[in-house]
Amino acid sequence: MILLVRVRPLSLSLYNNPPCSSIHRPLRSASSSLNSSSVFSLFTHNQNQKLSSISMAACVDTSQLSQDPNRPQNDDHYNNYMKHCRPSFADRVPRMPFNKKTVHTCTIVGGDDDNDREGKQSNYGEDDDLWLKIQNEAKSDVEHEPMLSTYYFNSVLSHNSLESVLANHLSIKLSNLSLSSAMLFDLFIGVLTEDSEIVKTVYEDLRAVKERDPACVTYVRCLLNYKGFLACQAHRVAHKLWSQGREIIALLIQNRVSDVFAVDIHPGAKIGRGIMLDHATGLVIGETAVIGNNVSILHNVTLGGTGKASGDRHPKIGDGVLIGAGTCILGNIKIGDGAKIGAGSVVLKDVPARTTAVGNPARLIGGKENPIRLDKIPSLTMDQTSHINDWSDYVI
Repeated sequence: MILLVRVRPLSLSLYNNPPCSSIHRPLRSASSSLNSSSVFSLFTHNQNQKLSSISMAACVDTSQLSQDPNRPQNDDHYNNYMKHCRPSFADRVPRMPFNKKTVHTCTIVGGDDDNDREGKQSNYGEDDDLWLKIQNEAKSDVEHEPMLSTYYFNSVLSHNSLESVLANHLSIKLSNLSLSSAMLFDLFIGVLTEDSEIVKTVYEDLRAVKERDPACVTYVRCLLNYKGFLACQAHRVAHKLWSQGREIIALLIQNRVSDVFAVDIHPGAKIGRGIMLDHATGLVIGETAVIGNNVSILHNVTLGGTGKASGDRHPKIGDGVLIGAGTCILGNIKIGDGAKIGAGSVVLKDVPARTTAVGNPARLIGGKENPIRLDKIPSLTMDQTSHINDWSDYVI
Protein backbone atom coordinates (compact mmCIF):
# COMPACT_ATOMS: atom_id res chain seq x y z
CA MET A 1 0.00 0.00 0.00
CA ILE A 2 1.32 3.45 -0.91
CA LEU A 3 0.57 6.30 1.45
CA LEU A 4 0.54 9.77 -0.10
CA VAL A 5 1.28 12.64 2.25
CA ARG A 6 0.67 16.23 1.30
CA VAL A 7 3.34 18.53 2.68
CA ARG A 8 2.48 22.18 3.07
CA PRO A 9 5.52 24.43 2.54
CA LEU A 10 6.54 26.82 5.29
CA SER A 11 5.95 30.51 4.77
CA LEU A 12 8.80 32.73 3.64
CA SER A 13 8.96 34.44 7.01
CA LEU A 14 9.70 31.11 8.66
CA TYR A 15 12.47 30.33 6.20
CA ASN A 16 14.01 33.68 7.00
CA ASN A 17 13.56 33.13 10.72
CA PRO A 18 14.13 29.40 11.28
CA PRO A 19 13.08 28.21 14.73
CA CYS A 20 15.66 27.08 17.24
CA SER A 21 18.58 28.26 15.11
CA SER A 22 22.11 28.77 16.40
CA ILE A 23 21.11 32.35 17.20
CA HIS A 24 18.40 31.99 19.82
CA ARG A 25 15.50 34.05 18.53
CA PRO A 26 12.87 35.21 21.02
CA LEU A 27 9.58 33.29 20.86
CA ARG A 28 6.17 34.42 22.00
CA SER A 29 3.11 32.34 22.79
CA ALA A 30 -0.26 33.15 21.20
CA SER A 31 -1.68 34.03 24.59
CA SER A 32 0.98 36.61 25.45
CA SER A 33 0.07 40.26 25.03
CA LEU A 34 1.70 42.10 22.15
CA ASN A 35 3.31 45.48 22.65
CA SER A 36 4.67 47.44 19.72
CA SER A 37 7.42 48.91 21.88
CA SER A 38 8.64 45.51 23.03
CA VAL A 39 11.77 44.08 21.48
CA PHE A 40 10.03 40.72 21.32
CA SER A 41 7.16 41.86 19.05
CA LEU A 42 8.51 40.26 15.90
CA PHE A 43 5.47 38.46 14.54
CA THR A 44 1.71 38.88 14.39
CA HIS A 45 -0.70 36.84 16.50
CA ASN A 46 -1.19 34.20 13.80
CA GLN A 47 2.50 33.95 13.00
CA ASN A 48 3.28 33.41 16.67
CA GLN A 49 0.89 30.48 16.80
CA LYS A 50 2.56 28.85 13.79
CA LEU A 51 6.08 29.55 14.98
CA SER A 52 5.44 28.24 18.46
CA SER A 53 4.05 24.93 17.22
CA ILE A 54 6.69 24.49 14.53
CA SER A 55 9.48 25.28 17.01
CA MET A 56 8.30 22.50 19.30
CA ALA A 57 8.30 20.05 16.41
CA ALA A 58 11.69 21.19 15.19
CA CYS A 59 13.42 21.18 18.56
CA VAL A 60 12.00 18.06 20.20
CA ASP A 61 11.64 14.51 18.97
CA THR A 62 7.93 14.12 19.77
CA SER A 63 8.03 10.39 19.25
CA GLN A 64 10.00 10.15 22.50
CA LEU A 65 7.79 12.52 24.48
CA SER A 66 4.84 11.22 26.42
CA GLN A 67 1.47 12.72 25.55
CA ASP A 68 0.52 12.52 29.21
CA PRO A 69 -0.18 16.08 30.46
CA ASN A 70 1.02 15.06 33.92
CA ARG A 71 4.47 14.17 32.66
CA PRO A 72 7.10 14.92 35.37
CA GLN A 73 9.02 18.16 34.90
CA ASN A 74 12.39 16.52 35.39
CA ASP A 75 12.08 14.67 32.08
CA ASP A 76 15.35 14.96 30.14
CA HIS A 77 13.76 15.82 26.82
CA TYR A 78 11.42 18.32 28.42
CA ASN A 79 14.27 20.04 30.24
CA ASN A 80 16.38 20.07 27.10
CA TYR A 81 13.59 21.86 25.26
CA MET A 82 13.00 24.31 28.10
CA LYS A 83 16.69 25.20 28.37
CA HIS A 84 17.69 25.46 24.75
CA CYS A 85 14.67 25.99 22.51
CA ARG A 86 12.93 28.71 24.48
CA PRO A 87 15.65 30.84 26.11
CA SER A 88 13.87 34.14 25.57
CA PHE A 89 11.62 33.88 28.61
CA ALA A 90 12.90 34.52 32.11
CA ASP A 91 11.43 31.25 33.34
CA ARG A 92 13.24 29.36 30.56
CA VAL A 93 16.70 30.21 31.89
CA PRO A 94 18.16 27.13 33.58
CA ARG A 95 17.18 27.21 37.24
CA MET A 96 19.40 24.47 38.59
CA PRO A 97 21.65 25.62 41.48
CA PHE A 98 25.15 26.50 40.33
CA ASN A 99 27.80 24.56 42.16
CA LYS A 100 31.20 23.11 41.43
CA LYS A 101 29.69 19.84 40.26
CA THR A 102 27.47 21.50 37.69
CA VAL A 103 28.67 21.05 34.12
CA HIS A 104 27.42 23.36 31.38
CA THR A 105 28.29 22.33 27.86
CA CYS A 106 28.90 24.70 24.99
CA THR A 107 29.50 23.87 21.36
CA ILE A 108 32.56 25.57 19.91
CA VAL A 109 32.12 26.91 16.38
CA GLY A 110 34.85 26.06 13.89
CA GLY A 111 38.26 24.44 14.34
CA ASP A 112 39.37 20.81 14.44
CA ASP A 113 39.21 20.30 18.20
CA ASP A 114 35.54 21.05 18.78
CA ASN A 115 34.80 17.78 20.54
CA ASP A 116 37.79 18.17 22.83
CA ARG A 117 36.72 21.65 23.89
CA GLU A 118 33.13 20.78 24.84
CA GLY A 119 32.45 20.37 28.53
CA LYS A 120 35.72 22.05 29.55
CA GLN A 121 35.73 23.53 33.04
CA SER A 122 38.26 25.75 34.77
CA ASN A 123 40.25 24.34 37.67
CA TYR A 124 41.70 27.43 39.23
CA GLY A 125 40.42 27.18 42.83
CA GLU A 126 39.24 30.66 43.72
CA ASP A 127 38.62 31.34 40.04
CA ASP A 128 36.02 28.56 40.07
CA ASP A 129 34.14 30.40 42.80
CA LEU A 130 34.29 33.64 40.83
CA TRP A 131 33.01 31.91 37.69
CA LEU A 132 30.05 30.52 39.65
CA LYS A 133 29.41 33.97 41.09
CA ILE A 134 29.36 35.43 37.56
CA GLN A 135 26.70 32.92 36.55
CA ASN A 136 24.58 33.69 39.61
CA GLU A 137 24.90 37.42 38.92
CA ALA A 138 23.73 36.80 35.36
CA LYS A 139 20.66 34.95 36.65
CA SER A 140 19.93 37.78 39.05
CA ASP A 141 20.13 40.33 36.22
CA VAL A 142 17.68 38.26 34.19
CA GLU A 143 15.23 38.28 37.09
CA HIS A 144 15.41 42.08 37.19
CA GLU A 145 15.28 42.52 33.40
CA PRO A 146 13.45 39.54 31.85
CA MET A 147 13.68 41.03 28.35
CA LEU A 148 17.46 40.44 28.51
CA SER A 149 17.10 36.70 29.18
CA THR A 150 18.10 35.75 25.63
CA TYR A 151 21.08 38.10 25.75
CA TYR A 152 22.31 36.70 29.07
CA PHE A 153 21.63 33.13 28.00
CA ASN A 154 23.70 33.51 24.82
CA SER A 155 26.39 35.63 26.49
CA VAL A 156 26.91 33.81 29.80
CA LEU A 157 24.48 31.11 30.91
CA SER A 158 24.91 28.81 27.90
CA HIS A 159 28.71 28.73 28.37
CA ASN A 160 30.76 26.44 30.56
CA SER A 161 33.77 28.65 31.29
CA LEU A 162 34.95 32.24 31.44
CA GLU A 163 37.21 31.74 28.44
CA SER A 164 34.25 30.63 26.35
CA VAL A 165 32.19 33.66 27.44
CA LEU A 166 35.06 36.05 26.73
CA ALA A 167 35.87 34.52 23.34
CA ASN A 168 32.23 34.64 22.29
CA HIS A 169 31.65 38.21 23.51
CA LEU A 170 34.83 39.63 21.96
CA SER A 171 34.21 37.84 18.66
CA ILE A 172 30.78 39.43 18.38
CA LYS A 173 32.03 42.87 19.39
CA LEU A 174 35.00 42.90 17.01
CA SER A 175 33.42 41.25 13.96
CA ASN A 176 32.32 43.10 10.86
CA LEU A 177 31.03 42.27 7.39
CA SER A 178 34.38 40.92 6.20
CA LEU A 179 35.59 39.49 9.53
CA SER A 180 33.24 36.80 10.79
CA SER A 181 32.52 36.28 14.48
CA ALA A 182 32.95 32.51 13.97
CA MET A 183 36.53 32.95 12.77
CA LEU A 184 37.34 35.35 15.62
CA PHE A 185 35.75 33.02 18.16
CA ASP A 186 37.88 30.12 16.99
CA LEU A 187 40.97 32.34 17.20
CA PHE A 188 40.20 33.66 20.70
CA ILE A 189 39.12 30.34 22.19
CA GLY A 190 42.22 28.67 20.77
CA VAL A 191 44.54 31.14 22.53
CA LEU A 192 42.59 31.16 25.80
CA THR A 193 42.30 27.38 26.12
CA GLU A 194 45.96 26.82 25.26
CA ASP A 195 47.33 29.44 27.69
CA SER A 196 45.91 29.06 31.19
CA GLU A 197 48.02 31.96 32.44
CA ILE A 198 46.03 34.39 30.31
CA VAL A 199 42.78 33.10 31.82
CA LYS A 200 44.15 33.51 35.36
CA THR A 201 45.14 37.06 34.45
CA VAL A 202 41.62 37.74 33.17
CA TYR A 203 40.24 36.75 36.57
CA GLU A 204 42.72 39.08 38.30
CA ASP A 205 41.69 41.94 36.02
CA LEU A 206 38.03 41.29 36.88
CA ARG A 207 38.80 41.44 40.59
CA ALA A 208 40.86 44.61 40.12
CA VAL A 209 37.99 46.46 38.42
CA LYS A 210 35.44 45.28 40.99
CA GLU A 211 37.64 46.36 43.92
CA ARG A 212 38.78 49.73 42.56
CA ASP A 213 35.83 51.07 40.60
CA PRO A 214 32.89 52.12 42.81
CA ALA A 215 30.65 52.08 39.72
CA CYS A 216 31.26 48.36 39.23
CA VAL A 217 28.69 46.53 41.34
CA THR A 218 28.94 43.04 39.80
CA TYR A 219 31.52 41.02 37.93
CA VAL A 220 29.18 40.05 35.12
CA ARG A 221 28.44 43.66 34.21
CA CYS A 222 32.15 44.39 33.99
CA LEU A 223 32.63 41.29 31.86
CA LEU A 224 29.92 42.29 29.40
CA ASN A 225 29.93 46.09 29.43
CA TYR A 226 33.26 47.63 30.49
CA LYS A 227 35.20 48.40 27.35
CA GLY A 228 38.46 49.05 29.21
CA PHE A 229 38.36 45.50 30.55
CA LEU A 230 37.36 44.04 27.17
CA ALA A 231 40.04 46.00 25.31
CA CYS A 232 42.68 44.77 27.76
CA GLN A 233 41.66 41.13 27.29
CA ALA A 234 41.60 41.46 23.50
CA HIS A 235 45.12 42.88 23.74
CA ARG A 236 46.27 39.87 25.75
CA VAL A 237 45.18 37.60 22.92
CA ALA A 238 46.77 39.89 20.32
CA HIS A 239 50.03 40.03 22.30
CA LYS A 240 50.15 36.23 22.47
CA LEU A 241 49.72 36.03 18.69
CA TRP A 242 52.34 38.76 18.21
CA SER A 243 54.86 36.81 20.33
CA GLN A 244 54.18 33.74 18.17
CA GLY A 245 55.10 35.66 15.03
CA ARG A 246 51.49 36.05 13.86
CA GLU A 247 51.85 39.80 13.49
CA ILE A 248 49.27 40.27 10.74
CA ILE A 249 46.35 38.88 12.72
CA ALA A 250 47.58 40.59 15.91
CA LEU A 251 47.57 43.98 14.18
CA LEU A 252 44.13 43.25 12.79
CA ILE A 253 42.80 42.67 16.32
CA GLN A 254 44.46 45.90 17.45
CA ASN A 255 42.76 47.78 14.64
CA ARG A 256 39.32 46.37 15.46
CA VAL A 257 39.78 47.14 19.19
CA SER A 258 40.74 50.71 18.27
CA ASP A 259 37.67 51.09 16.05
CA VAL A 260 35.20 49.52 18.48
CA PHE A 261 36.50 50.55 21.92
CA ALA A 262 38.56 53.68 21.10
CA VAL A 263 41.54 52.03 22.81
CA ASP A 264 44.79 51.68 20.85
CA ILE A 265 47.29 49.26 22.39
CA HIS A 266 50.05 47.96 20.16
CA PRO A 267 50.15 44.13 20.33
CA GLY A 268 53.85 44.29 21.15
CA ALA A 269 53.23 46.11 24.45
CA LYS A 270 53.60 44.02 27.61
CA ILE A 271 50.89 44.33 30.27
CA GLY A 272 50.92 42.69 33.70
CA ARG A 273 48.17 41.36 35.97
CA GLY A 274 45.46 43.09 37.95
CA ILE A 275 45.05 45.93 35.46
CA MET A 276 42.22 48.45 35.52
CA LEU A 277 41.71 50.64 32.44
CA ASP A 278 39.01 52.95 33.77
CA HIS A 279 36.73 54.28 31.00
CA ALA A 280 39.75 53.85 28.69
CA THR A 281 38.54 56.11 25.85
CA GLY A 282 41.53 57.65 24.09
CA LEU A 283 44.10 55.34 25.68
CA VAL A 284 47.24 54.88 23.52
CA ILE A 285 50.07 52.48 24.45
CA GLY A 286 53.12 52.10 22.22
CA GLU A 287 54.89 48.99 20.98
CA THR A 288 57.76 48.78 23.48
CA ALA A 289 55.82 49.97 26.52
CA VAL A 290 55.85 47.72 29.59
CA ILE A 291 53.19 47.91 32.32
CA GLY A 292 53.67 46.11 35.64
CA ASN A 293 51.16 44.44 37.93
CA ASN A 294 48.25 46.09 39.75
CA VAL A 295 48.35 49.28 37.67
CA SER A 296 45.36 51.62 37.30
CA ILE A 297 45.14 53.84 34.20
CA LEU A 298 42.36 56.30 33.47
CA HIS A 299 41.09 57.58 30.12
CA ASN A 300 42.94 59.67 27.54
CA VAL A 301 46.39 58.50 28.64
CA THR A 302 49.31 58.20 26.22
CA LEU A 303 52.36 56.00 26.79
CA GLY A 304 54.24 57.09 23.70
CA GLY A 305 57.56 57.90 22.11
CA THR A 306 59.19 61.26 21.53
CA GLY A 307 59.95 61.13 17.81
CA LYS A 308 60.92 58.87 14.94
CA ALA A 309 63.55 56.91 16.82
CA SER A 310 63.11 53.14 16.56
CA GLY A 311 63.95 50.47 19.09
CA ASP A 312 63.05 50.60 22.77
CA ARG A 313 61.30 53.97 22.89
CA HIS A 314 58.27 53.77 25.20
CA PRO A 315 57.70 54.11 28.97
CA LYS A 316 58.17 51.38 31.55
CA ILE A 317 55.48 51.49 34.25
CA GLY A 318 56.21 49.82 37.61
CA ASP A 319 53.90 47.84 39.88
CA GLY A 320 51.10 49.62 41.72
CA VAL A 321 51.26 52.83 39.67
CA LEU A 322 48.27 55.15 39.27
CA ILE A 323 48.13 57.25 36.07
CA GLY A 324 45.52 60.01 36.08
CA ALA A 325 43.29 61.04 33.19
CA GLY A 326 44.75 63.03 30.31
CA THR A 327 48.36 62.17 31.15
CA CYS A 328 51.17 61.88 28.59
CA ILE A 329 54.23 59.82 29.53
CA LEU A 330 56.71 60.02 26.69
CA GLY A 331 59.98 58.29 25.89
CA ASN A 332 61.89 55.33 27.27
CA ILE A 333 61.56 56.44 30.90
CA LYS A 334 60.71 54.57 34.09
CA ILE A 335 57.83 55.23 36.45
CA GLY A 336 58.84 53.61 39.74
CA ASP A 337 56.77 51.14 41.75
CA GLY A 338 53.91 52.73 43.66
CA ALA A 339 54.24 56.13 41.98
CA LYS A 340 51.30 58.43 41.23
CA ILE A 341 50.97 60.62 38.14
CA GLY A 342 48.42 63.42 38.53
CA ALA A 343 45.77 64.07 35.89
CA GLY A 344 46.83 66.16 32.92
CA SER A 345 50.56 65.73 33.53
CA VAL A 346 53.26 65.52 30.88
CA VAL A 347 56.09 63.29 32.11
CA LEU A 348 59.39 63.32 30.25
CA LYS A 349 61.80 62.06 32.94
CA ASP A 350 62.00 59.13 35.36
CA VAL A 351 59.70 59.24 38.38
CA PRO A 352 61.09 57.64 41.57
CA ALA A 353 59.15 54.92 43.36
CA ARG A 354 56.39 55.96 45.81
CA THR A 355 56.41 59.60 44.73
CA THR A 356 53.84 61.88 43.11
CA ALA A 357 54.49 63.74 39.85
CA VAL A 358 52.11 66.38 38.52
CA GLY A 359 52.04 69.28 36.09
CA ASN A 360 53.28 70.20 32.61
CA PRO A 361 56.14 69.51 32.61
CA ALA A 362 55.65 67.20 35.58
CA ARG A 363 57.51 67.86 38.84
CA LEU A 364 57.69 65.91 42.09
CA ILE A 365 55.61 66.85 45.11
CA GLY A 366 58.07 67.90 47.80
CA GLY A 367 60.83 68.69 45.31
CA LYS A 368 63.37 66.65 43.43
CA GLU A 369 65.85 66.47 46.32
CA ASN A 370 63.39 65.31 48.99
CA PRO A 371 60.10 64.22 47.43
CA ILE A 372 57.20 63.23 49.65
CA ARG A 373 56.98 59.46 49.82
CA LEU A 374 53.65 57.66 49.55
CA ASP A 375 52.81 55.14 52.27
CA LYS A 376 49.99 53.45 50.33
CA ILE A 377 49.74 51.87 46.89
CA PRO A 378 48.02 54.55 44.77
CA SER A 379 46.64 52.18 42.15
CA LEU A 380 44.65 50.44 44.87
CA THR A 381 43.48 53.49 46.81
CA MET A 382 42.67 55.42 43.59
CA ASP A 383 43.39 58.64 45.51
CA GLN A 384 43.83 61.36 42.90
CA THR A 385 43.49 64.58 44.90
CA SER A 386 45.36 64.35 48.23
CA HIS A 387 48.49 65.89 46.67
CA ILE A 388 46.79 69.10 45.53
CA ASN A 389 47.29 71.13 48.73
CA ASP A 390 50.98 70.25 48.75
CA TRP A 391 51.32 71.16 45.11
CA SER A 392 49.70 74.58 44.92
CA ASP A 393 48.20 77.20 47.22
CA TYR A 394 45.79 78.21 44.46
CA VAL A 395 42.46 76.53 45.09
CA ILE A 396 39.23 77.50 43.33
